[in-house]
This record gives sequence, C-alpha cells and structure tokens, in this order.
Amino acid sequence: MALHERVVNVAGLIAYENAHLRWPGVAHLRRVVDLAEPLAESPMETRLRLLLILGRLPRPLAQVPLFDERGRFLGRPDLYYPDQRLGIEYDGGTHRDSLAEDDRRQNRLVDAGYRLLRFTALDINRPDTVVTLVARQLRADSS
Repeated sequence: MALHERVVNVAGLIAYENAHLRWPGVAHLRRVVDLAEPLAESPMETRLRLLLILGRLPRPLAQVPLFDERGRFLGRPDLYYPDQRLGIEYDGGTHRDSLAEDDRRQNRLVDAGYRLLRFTALDINRPDTVVTLVARQLRADSS
C-alpha cells in the first residue's frame, strides 16, 4: 500500500537496500521489493497475486485497462495475463454494493473475447485450488 499511495517507490527501496547491504533484514527487504506491485489496490488483491507467483505461475500484470476492437474501454481487472487474455478479479466485501456494475463489466469483457476468473476471501484460504484453476486456464489457451 505504501507503494500504491506513493509514500515510497521501488527505486528508493532499492537504493536503501544497496546502501545497507550488511544490515539485518536487507535480504528479506530485497525479496519483498521483488514481489511488490505498486499498482495493487488492496491487501487481498496482493495476497491473490502472491498466491499465484509463489504457486510458480507466471507473474500477472496488475490493473491493465482492457478495450474492445473499437478501442472502447471495457474494464480493468485486478490481475491480467495478456497472452491468454485472462483477467483475474478479487471480490471483497465492497463488491456486494457494486455487483450489478461488476456483472455488466464482466459481460462486456467476455463478449469481447476476454476470460475472467473471480475469487473471494474464502478462495484465498484455499491456495492450491486457486493456483490449480488459474494454471488450468493458462494452459487451456496453449492447447
């Protein structure tokens, strides 16, 4: 969140690492910076992204705007695999209030040829299931 809110930036964190190479915890900081995503918009979105990365799946892009063939904006999934046109969304508690608009956005994306998977907190607590499903979808495109 500090990266997203621009309290710090990746370049500044790397400079700090390099200036304090012998300090305790710097190796851990290096790993955190490597896994960080400044475009992430929520802690649970980050947990979902880390589940995929630590589950040995390719690193997805974050918050990518998607358009139809006419160039009209359709939506911006939390995570995205461009080669497979696969969007991944984390649906937290606030999505209850925006369910109708979320459904319309999903329909626009699917109609334009994108695929979309949606996950909730209950799914995040079942990491093997999430990783398996996303991996299957990533492979489905290459079959």
